[in-house]
Amino acid sequence: RRLEIMKDSRIGAYGVIALTLSLLARWAALSALMAAGWVWVPILGAAILSRVPMVVLMAVMRPARTHGMSRNAGRPPAQTVWIALALAVLTALWLPSGGFAVIMTVSLLTIAISLIALAKIGGQTGDILGATQQLSEIAVLCVLSAVLLPLATA
Repeated sequence: RRLEIMKDSRIGAYGVIALTLSLLARWAALSALMAAGWVWVPILGAAILSRVPMVVLMAVMRPARTHGMSRNAGRPPAQTVWIALALAVLTALWLPSGGFAVIMTVSLLTIAISLIALAKIGGQTGDILGATQQLSEIAVLCVLSAVLLPLATA
């Protein structure tokens, strides 16, 4: 039944609430970062680091449905996963500070989402991958704002 609900394209009250909270969290983190003089590094870092978990989840989790886009997309080859992980590490090293905290946060978030997805629907779907990217991006921006703001004021 959960998979049926996820396939429905109509947005409900919880979808509106999630979308609103997502935008507010991004806005708050980006506003704080920009006020402290950090603009492009956090935005680019979040963009790169938030997409790596999707590649990993596609590789390690089976699709929840026997049909659909996630099943048709298939699993990325191991080389692609290693390249994505290497890009994540390089991006974390490129960040002025907090790279380790960002990697740990995104990793723990990805593990949590994958465990919930396995327990609730038995695998990953495009919705799970998209939610992972969105939550990872918000997490990266929040961690960077927590780490970089004290540096800007010091």
